[in-house]
Amino acid sequence: MANASGFFSPSVPKFRDRLPPLNRFQRFSAKVVCFGTIEGAANHASTASPSPSQSQIPRLVAKGCKLVGCGSAVPTLQISNDDLSKMVDTSDEWISVRTGIRRRRVLSGRDNLIALGVDASRKALEMAKVDPDDLDLILMCTSTPEDLFGSAPQIQKQLGCKANPLAYDITAACSGFVLGLISAACHIRGGGFRNVLVIGADALSRYVDWTDRGSCILFGDAAGAVLVQACDSEEDGLFSFDLHSDGSGQRHLNASIKEHESNTALDSNGSVLDFPPRKSSYSFIQMNGKEVFRFAVRCVPQSIESALEKAGLPASSIDWLLLHQANQRIIDAVAARLEVPSERVISNLANYGNTSAASIPLALDEAVRSGKVKAGQTIAAAGFGAGLTWGSAIIRWG
Repeated sequence: MANASGFFSPSVPKFRDRLPPLNRFQRFSAKVVCFGTIEGAANHASTASPSPSQSQIPRLVAKGCKLVGCGSAVPTLQISNDDLSKMVDTSDEWISVRTGIRRRRVLSGRDNLIALGVDASRKALEMAKVDPDDLDLILMCTSTPEDLFGSAPQIQKQLGCKANPLAYDITAACSGFVLGLISAACHIRGGGFRNVLVIGADALSRYVDWTDRGSCILFGDAAGAVLVQACDSEEDGLFSFDLHSDGSGQRHLNASIKEHESNTALDSNGSVLDFPPRKSSYSFIQMNGKEVFRFAVRCVPQSIESALEKAGLPASSIDWLLLHQANQRIIDAVAARLEVPSERVISNLANYGNTSAASIPLALDEAVRSGKVKAGQTIAAAGFGAGLTWGSAIIRWG
C-alpha cells in the first residue's frame, strides 16, 4: 500500500523545532508542502549547512493556494430509471432504494468529453475572472480520454491559450479530482505557478455493459472544473490532505485490457508466434459492489479523520461534507461515521449518478451557484474508487 499526506511527519522533531510560531492559517500552509521523502530529515536538519544535493528537507514556500472559480457541464441526453427498466430487468424503485440514483446524463450524438471539459473550464474561468492566457497549467483528471495519449492538450487548444501552458492528464478514476487538487497545490507551492485549472471529466458510459443491471444503473457522464490560484499564506485554502492506494483491491473494480480473437500467425516451421500482438481494447467495467461498498465505508472516514487531524481541526468544524457521488448508502454511512448531519452533506447523485472524476467538481459547482456553499466555508472532500485509490482534502472555498 502506498500513501501520501500533506503534513510534516512527527518523526522529524528537529526540523519542526526550527520553525517559528505560526498563526492558524500559516500553520495550514506550512503543513501542505510537496516533497518526495523526508526520511533522514532530522539528521539533515541538525546539519548547519547541508548541500542541496544531500538535503531531503522539504522546501517551505510562502505561497498558499485557494479555489476561486468552478464550472460544470453535462450531456444533453438524460436517461431515467424508467428508461433503463425497458432495457434490463429493473425498476425505478429498485434502483433508487439501492443507490439513490433517479437519472443520469450520457454522451450521445455530437457530444464528446473534450467539449464538456472546455464548457466547464470556461465557466470556472469566468467565475474566477481569469483569462485563458493567464493559465500556467491544465490538469485533466480522467480515466476515459478522447485520445489514448491524453485529452488535456486539446482542452488547452480549444480554450485558446496562446502561451501554450503545460497540460496533462491524471488517471486515478473516481479519486482523480482530489489528486488533481493536490497536484495543483504542489505546482503552485513548489513550482511558482499562479493559475492552475483542474478538470474532472469522465464518460464511463462508453465502458458500461448496458445489459448488466448491476452496473449500468450506476454511471453517467459529466465534467467539472475548478480554478486553483496562488495566494498569500494567510489566505491559504488547502489545509491538509491524505492520499492512498492499494493495488490488491484491483480485482474488485476494473476495466482491464482484453485481446480480440484473431488468426494466429505461424512461422515457417508451423510454430505459433506471439507477434504481432493481437488487437486489444478495454473491457466493460467489472465491479464487486459489496466489496467496493465495504472498502469505501471503512477507508473514506479514516482518510477524512486523518486529514482533519493533520489540519488541527475537529469534525465539528466542517461546514460541508463533499464525497465522490457513488452511492447514497455510502455517502450516508460515511456521514454517520463522522457525525456530520445530513443537512451539511452535499449530494446531487439522484440527478447524475456516478460520474467518476467529475462528481466532486460537478456537485461543488451546483452547491456554489445555488448559494449553498459560501466563501470562507470549510469543506471535507473525499474521492474513492478503482485502483483501488482513495484520498481526502480539507479545503476552504473562495
